[in-house]
Amino acid sequence: MKSQNVLKSLFCLLAIITLASCATIREGEVGVKRTFGKYADKPYTGGVKIFNPLASRIIKISTQTENLEVGLNIPSKEGLTIKSEVSILYNIDGKKVPNLLRNIGEDYERNVILPVFRSAVADVSSRFYAKDMHTGERATIEKAIKEQMMLLMDGKGIEVEAVLLKSIQLPRTLSIAIESKLEAEQQAQQMEFVLEQAKRQADKQRIEAAGVRDAQLIIAEGLNAKILQFKSIEAFQELAKSPNAKVIITDGDLPMIMESEMGISPKTTKRKVNNN
Repeated sequence: MKSQNVLKSLFCLLAIITLASCATIREGEVGVKRTFGKYADKPYTGGVKIFNPLASRIIKISTQTENLEVGLNIPSKEGLTIKSEVSILYNIDGKKVPNLLRNIGEDYERNVILPVFRSAVADVSSRFYAKDMHTGERATIEKAIKEQMMLLMDGKGIEVEAVLLKSIQLPRTLSIAIESKLEAEQQAQQMEFVLEQAKRQADKQRIEAAGVRDAQLIIAEGLNAKILQFKSIEAFQELAKSPNAKVIITDGDLPMIMESEMGISPKTTKRKVNNN
């Protein structure tokens, strides 16, 4: 019995030592072996790695995109302070992880990324007005902060993918002023639209009036003596088709009056047409 208990104890101890001397490197991370405080030059990628737990340790570092969220006060060009929440998207170059651990250590976010970010934000945002952070200049500010950070962290194995200004809280007085300006601009645009519509309507009416005028001129120019005489003949022909007795008073060219036999002027020529 005692020998069996000893064997079980040895087996458990061996299992514990075996598990303690293994490290699993997953996808999206690398491992660096540290023996007596000295980091190996070549990082481990994927798989299970065996090491001596009494003398060594494997440090695992993620190489995936990380999101570091920071809340801070941003200075503006006019000296205002803007509250903001910022996301820093970054990743670590797996090949440079050994040097990163040697020169900076495992807490590289607090030791390098955050100080560099605060310095870059203060330098970039002080070039812009507070109102620019609510306009198209916002993307320009984000890009400038990213470039400044990459310049300061060049060669350290940290790559900044993007800097995103997620939340911008302007001072209340400035917010009211911006809202008032935007409202005034919208009203001005609406007034321009109304005036443009009125102008188009006036142009339409002017074109229509010009068309009527041109039509009248064309008609007036076309009504010469021969056309009027032709129209008079047509009128006589239409009157002649009527079955009723009638008196046509004319000056010889155009029909002037059409009436019954009563009230005929002696100064005009009479033509009596009777179809009965």
